[in-house]
This record gives sequence, C-alpha cells and structure tokens, in this order.
Amino acid sequence: MNAAGVIVAQSVHDLHSDSNNLTKETAISETGAVISGRGDTPNRHDILTGSDLDGNLVGDACEGWTKSGGGSAMVGHHDRTGGGDHPTAWNSAHPSRGCGMEALQATGGDGLFYCFATN
Repeated sequence: MNAAGVIVAQSVHDLHSDSNNLTKETAISETGAVISGRGDTPNRHDILTGSDLDGNLVGDACEGWTKSGGGSAMVGHHDRTGGGDHPTAWNSAHPSRGCGMEALQATGGDGLFYCFATN
C-alpha cells in the first residue's frame, strides 16, 4: 500500500502485472504528495527501477546505483504515460540518458525511486 494506505498491489506478481493499482494518483511520495507527471512542469514521471517488465534487474543500473554521470538505468513511468518501448510501464519504460541528476532530469525524471516491502 502507499503512504495514504491505498493498496497498489496484492503481491509481487500483482505489482509487476497489468492489474496493479499504480497510477499518478496512487504512486505518491512518502509524504502523500502527488508527483508531477508528463504534461506537468517539471515532468518528474521517470522513476529509477533498473528492472525489466517482470521486476528483474536489467543492465547494470548505474553500476548498482553507485555511479553519477555516464551510464544508464531503466526507468518506468509512475503516471503510466510517455515514450519508450513500454510507455505505460511503471517499471520498465526506457533507459535513462545517464546516471547524474542533469541527465535524469533531461530524461523526464528527478532520480526518484520507489521502495516496496512484503510481509
């Protein structure tokens, strides 16, 4: 569930399926704020995931999230809209332009990532 208590997925399988409840309105920040998306200024819809559509690591994800500058990481679209090979995927829409903040912002993000826990 998200910070507001809304269930976004019932399981890991559900999270990476088309039946999850991740949308611009539910993929909120840890404080409950809606993150600006495509069509908003600034566009912050790219979220760092480093994963494929099934949630598995793809590429080196900015050298295991230790690199700033060159390189790349897979990003998804929290608002489920945009460009790339899978524009409606929250977890694997397209690679970033780089690993530094300037490159992430130019791609359409802000270096944001989402944490999930299971019990």
